Amino acid sequence: MRKLLLLLVLMLNSAWASQDAELEVALEHLSVSVERRLKARFEQAGVDYPPQRIQLIALKESRRLELWAFQHDKWQFIHDYAIFAASGGVGPKLREGDKQVPEGFYRITELNPNSHFHLSMKLNYPNGFDWLNANREGRVAPGSNIFIHGSAWSAGCLAIGNRYIEELFKLVAKVGLEHSAVLIVPYDFRQREITVTENGPAWLGELYAYLKLRLVQFPLTEKRFKCAYDCREASNK
Repeated sequence: MRKLLLLLVLMLNSAWASQDAELEVALEHLSVSVERRLKARFEQAGVDYPPQRIQLIALKESRRLELWAFQHDKWQFIHDYAIFAASGGVGPKLREGDKQVPEGFYRITELNPNSHFHLSMKLNYPNGFDWLNANREGRVAPGSNIFIHGSAWSAGCLAIGNRYIEELFKLVAKVGLEHSAVLIVPYDFRQREITVTENGPAWLGELYAYLKLRLVQFPLTEKRFKCAYDCREASNK
């Protein structure tokens, strides 16, 4: 039994070492222009690069992905990326195969350099809240394998194109998984009141209230001040 356990540990260590090596190679192969673009974005925002922490905010309805960085005891807006593809509509993900993008607060748990969609970042969906409600409602398969990735096609994930995923992949690697988070909301609660449909889950109002509390930490006044013109136009540069 001891030999079997030792062999298993050695195999796992070897697999982890291989994954780490593949990630390092992928990061080295990212062009110098990726780093240059990132530094320029942070310089324009007046924020040190790399930052202490980052927060990504995905707005499903408007298909925007905001990048914020924490510095001088506050969150500062950095850039607005376009989301090229995100299947489904407003509302949480409930089960495997429903093609819905989840809604909630998530951590990035893995950087995948071998993605079918160029590069990808895995989220910890389902999180504790997702599992709690799935168990209460008898949903044994709430779904899994949710990523932010490259390409311009997706089914249940967020596709932001190869150019943009290279930037965020590089940034998250520099900042660290433990200092990177993702907030996914149906629409911008900073601009619109929360509305919950009658046929939605009973816990949806509670979830949206929680997400709004998190979202208001990232004020639109800060974003508008940083954007001299439409940020969606800026996201294409």
